[in-house]
Amino acid sequence: MNIVNGYMKWVKRVLPSPLSIAVLLTLFTGLLAFLFTDPDPNQNAIWRIAESWNLGIWELLTFTMQMMLMLVLGHAIALSRPIGKLIKNLASVCRTNGHAAVFVTFFAVVAGYFNWGLGLIFGAILARKVGEYAREKGIELNYPLIAACGYTSLMVWHGGFSGSAPLTVSSANHSLTTQIGQIPISDTILSTSNIVAMAATLVLLPAFAFLLSRRSFKKSYPSKTFQRKRDEEVLTGAEKLDNSRILGSSFGIVFLVIWFVQLVRADSGLGFINLNSINFLLFGLAITAHGSLKRFAQAAEDAITGSTGILIQFPLYAGIMGIMKYTGLLEVFANFFIDISTENSFPFFAYLSSAVVNVLVPSGGGQWQVQGPILVEAAQSMHIPMAKTVMALAYGDQLTNMLQPFWALPLLGITGLKARDILPYSILFMLLGGCIYLSILYAF
Repeated sequence: MNIVNGYMKWVKRVLPSPLSIAVLLTLFTGLLAFLFTDPDPNQNAIWRIAESWNLGIWELLTFTMQMMLMLVLGHAIALSRPIGKLIKNLASVCRTNGHAAVFVTFFAVVAGYFNWGLGLIFGAILARKVGEYAREKGIELNYPLIAACGYTSLMVWHGGFSGSAPLTVSSANHSLTTQIGQIPISDTILSTSNIVAMAATLVLLPAFAFLLSRRSFKKSYPSKTFQRKRDEEVLTGAEKLDNSRILGSSFGIVFLVIWFVQLVRADSGLGFINLNSINFLLFGLAITAHGSLKRFAQAAEDAITGSTGILIQFPLYAGIMGIMKYTGLLEVFANFFIDISTENSFPFFAYLSSAVVNVLVPSGGGQWQVQGPILVEAAQSMHIPMAKTVMALAYGDQLTNMLQPFWALPLLGITGLKARDILPYSILFMLLGGCIYLSILYAF
């Protein structure tokens, strides 16, 4: 136990803030590109890297807005009275720190397998509400651990029904169709090996969370500033529309009806559930749950401060992606692992290379588009099953989300914690997940 406590203190001491990590990774990636990529005789090497960085910075602006909306709307839903009461009732089963750890981990993992965006927001909201319930009832709680449990959804998502790589190769006209054809999800997401992986994580991650909950800890809870109390204003004339439950609820229901009609009509099934459709659903749920436009606007105002990390840091990571993609550094990384691979070791090195690249390029879809062709070519030359190659990349990509605070920003905004609070626990979850996924790759 002393070793674990020493590890926790060490991680918190040496870990910089997420913004500092993004800046340091930018500089580190630029240095790697300078040292290991082929120079262009017609262009200064440093300027080539700077241009690549500049190109990348602006490539995720749409994605940045999508993630900010997801955070603000999800946070606003958590601030609504009916949703808050519902989650509070669910949280009532958490009568000890151990119960809370198991409860939050299990439902975060389930939500993550269904959809990564909903899993991330749901896990964050659930952790927050469990923390508030524990504070209200006087239950001794390790709140950073509970928040880390809510983040486990991002360690399982790529093997779930929103996994970028498996869904991409299952489409009829994906970019690598001529090389590998169409790979159905029955060979990837719904394969026997991945179902075993799902079952293993659903059992082992909550069990591990329970073990972590038993170590000594300093009790902690969410801050009491999650929602500010507001004085009721006296509204007259047209201002009364802001408080109209009829107008607010009706408008929210319009969103929900359109969403469900689109879902029923969609030919792609679960493929319909993407970032835009999630945000559309969250918009409808948030407005309907608050009942009036005024309450919804107030909740959004409270929630939006938590999205500043996304606004500032996502462009920096997009710039890192630009350096990796436009200088050829990503190919250098992938080719290095392929060159040292054999038929037996290829799944491991494909998995490891994906895990390493994800630290620098935390985007599953973008990673497949750039790294996928390289892995496909190598897998074909070694006669490795293509579905296994796809899942090796997916497992590696999702694993190091527990180390990379990029995706933790929405959760940190909702829980009110810092990255150094949850990463000591999420790294331990990563080590367990690494063992699970590596075992699956070699057992099947």
